[in-house]
Amino acid sequence: MPVANVDAVMTLLTGCHDVWDMPDRGGDPVDILDHDLQCAQLLRLAYPADEELQVAGLLHDIGHMLVPGDDAGHGRHGAQAVRPLLGDRVARLVELHVVAKRYLAATDAAHAAVLSSSSQRTLVAQGGPMDEAEIAEFEADPDFDAAIALRRADDAGKVVGLEVAPVESWRAVIERVAAAN
Repeated sequence: MPVANVDAVMTLLTGCHDVWDMPDRGGDPVDILDHDLQCAQLLRLAYPADEELQVAGLLHDIGHMLVPGDDAGHGRHGAQAVRPLLGDRVARLVELHVVAKRYLAATDAAHAAVLSSSSQRTLVAQGGPMDEAEIAEFEADPDFDAAIALRRADDAGKVVGLEVAPVESWRAVIERVAAAN
C-alpha cells in the first residue's frame, strides 16, 4: 500500500476527514485529518527548517486509516506507506511516534499523567512504558529528539475547533520532501 506520488498523499490525507482513531469515536476528540494538521502546524512553528519532521507530523496517523483497528501497528503501517516516496527519515519518524509515547510514559511522569484517555488505552497495546534497556536504545537513536518533538506535538494536537492551515497548503512541502528523497 505505498503511496506512489504527492497526489496520492493528498488523497489519502483528505480521506482522513471524518475518520477516527477509534472505530467507536471513543478516542481523540478530533478526526485524523484535523489531528494530523494540528500536529504538523505545531511542528512547523517549532521547527520551521525541518520539513521532514513537519511532513512526518502531517502523516503520522494515516496508519489508522490504512489498517483500521490496529493501534499497536498504525505507526508501522503508515511508515511502510510513505517510505518509497518520502524517504527513510519521514517513515522512521512516523513509526517512532509510537515508540516515543512508550519512552515518555516511562521517563516523564508529568507527561504520562496528561495522556488522553485514548492514548492511555492504546499504550498497553503498544507495549506499555519502556524498560531500562529500551530507554537506552531509544535515547541512542539519531532521530530521538525529532521523535520526541513529534510525540509532544501529537499529544498537543487534539484541540476541537482549532483553526489550522488547510491540507492543500502542505502540497509544496510534501513535494519538496519527496523531491529530496
